[in-house]
Amino acid sequence: MAIKIQYLSHVAYNVHDMEKSFAFYCDILGFTRAFSAARNDKPWIEYIKVAKDRFIELFYPDPGMDFATDLTSYHHLCLSIPDIWAAEKALDAAGWPVDIRPKQGGDKNWQMWTKDPDGNKIELMQMDPESPQAKA
Repeated sequence: MAIKIQYLSHVAYNVHDMEKSFAFYCDILGFTRAFSAARNDKPWIEYIKVAKDRFIELFYPDPGMDFATDLTSYHHLCLSIPDIWAAEKALDAAGWPVDIRPKQGGDKNWQMWTKDPDGNKIELMQMDPESPQAKA
């Protein structure tokens, strides 16, 4: 028997520069800072609210962290958006690089790709009502 999953709760990242990450996730993508968590009286995690009960956790780097080896398990974050063309304009207006411009995938969804300040791939997707995801 499979575990029933309701929704994606959060995605977590180690970040190099917290201020650059705040600028990207809050100023450019429009999310809000929700709260912070400390460990041993030191900043540990910043929570970015995406939607009700949905967050991105941004971890301050541990001393001695090697980003070349400690970030290898991440693949990408997919964010559902209502208007891919408006998102492209917003990224362009912010001067943020778009790695792959809007294109329609084999699943009929429109997608474009960018990266956060630490190089983590982010897919922005406008779901087509005829896509297999929408019909699932």
